[in-house]
Amino acid sequence: MGLVTPVDPVPLAELGRVHFAAIGGAGMSGIARIMLARGVPVSGCDSAASAQLDELAALGAQVRVGHSAEHLAAADTLVVSTAIRADNPELVAARRQGIRVLHRAAALASVMAGRRAVAVTGTHGKTTTTSMLTTVLRACGADPSYVIGGILAETGLGAADGTGEVFVAEADESDGSFLMFTPDVAVITSVEADHLDNYGSMDRIEAAFAAFAGRIVPGGLLVVCADDAGAIKAAAGVGRAPGAGPPVRVRSYGASDAADYRLSGVTPEGMATEFSLTAETAGNPCGTTRLRIAVPGRHNALNAAAAFAVAVELGCEPDQVAAGLAAYQGARRRLELKGTAGGVRVLDSYAHHPTELAADLTAARDLAAGGRVIAIFQPHLYSRTASFAGQFGAVLGRADEVIVLDIYAAREDPVPGVTSALVTDAVPGGRAVLCRDRDGLPALIAELARPSDVVLTMGAGDVTLLGPAIVAALRRRAGDGG
Repeated sequence: MGLVTPVDPVPLAELGRVHFAAIGGAGMSGIARIMLARGVPVSGCDSAASAQLDELAALGAQVRVGHSAEHLAAADTLVVSTAIRADNPELVAARRQGIRVLHRAAALASVMAGRRAVAVTGTHGKTTTTSMLTTVLRACGADPSYVIGGILAETGLGAADGTGEVFVAEADESDGSFLMFTPDVAVITSVEADHLDNYGSMDRIEAAFAAFAGRIVPGGLLVVCADDAGAIKAAAGVGRAPGAGPPVRVRSYGASDAADYRLSGVTPEGMATEFSLTAETAGNPCGTTRLRIAVPGRHNALNAAAAFAVAVELGCEPDQVAAGLAAYQGARRRLELKGTAGGVRVLDSYAHHPTELAADLTAARDLAAGGRVIAIFQPHLYSRTASFAGQFGAVLGRADEVIVLDIYAAREDPVPGVTSALVTDAVPGGRAVLCRDRDGLPALIAELARPSDVVLTMGAGDVTLLGPAIVAALRRRAGDGG
């Protein structure tokens, strides 16, 4: 796939008629939605029909199913993501005809221009943190614009064009495209090894995050997790040379004693989490606030702490921020409850990195409260499976029962010798099975699960489709039918 070369944003008024290749994706559809709200003519296509395409068509976009060079007939700008291959007919035609081609992040930078930009990035937690911050700012009356790499349960949308000055965006580090942003406020939740097919080494990952921190505007704000060594390292070089404007303020959050916003007393309460946050910054002596969020897991308490810190630093009242976090309803695929039947909860998780699996399995263990955790994991990408198969297996050993699906290839071609068996074989005690009969899996889970168990579907692919089918099978077994 490779890293994207950063470019300066093109003013929105200069983009003309914009065509999106694969417009149905979460990030692409969100940018298209905001462009439509601002009067930009938008067209787009995707490989299959979807609710996202229908919604965009209702908003005025010209959408088609399938990819063809003919779709560019009226376009001045083509927007692509890194997932678009070089032989995509629209990309080939755009280059042949000299039509401007923008990466998704560059298009996002264009719609963010002129607003107070808040960019949230990190190896883990960026979607949830962006979602929480958006919810909080909405609750505080800021009416922010936002683009999230997921769907905010509160609004049912992944993006919206607000009337306020703040624009909150999830900044994707996977391909280096986050270096196209020049934020007023930035959040770095974590820095770990991932996307090694692009970066090649941890040193290059760390350098990219440091460069991202260095792009914050003079006098801006950087909020980092004090518990994450990589995030702290990225913040270490932030500063301004003499005469380059006011320095960037750095604030930290986490359980560390050194954190400006210190987390303590994390207590699981079913699908909710309670914790205390103590602010000890000179500019915001707001003391200790007891917070409650309606999502499970200590990692989500950390995400909420980040959102709290940013909102307070932006001038929101702590009590209003706390109320906003209490109103947060979650984001789809982030420990999303798909249903409960026969005393068994079924949750869906986007986790596709060992650290993410570990966090969500820990939360599921707290939620099970004596029941078992049944994990259904779909590895994402051959390259990631090859890099982390052993770690995936070790982490999945925290579940009581483990079922591993075939690798979700996404943008990659198969790699000889890299299969889901690498993960299955790495789970301790031989407690994992490789599932070849996906259609029969819901019935199998219905027979396996018992009251108080938690079933967790995990992965960045189409494993999410199994949740409703599993709930339906559990209901049939329980005899309630609905």
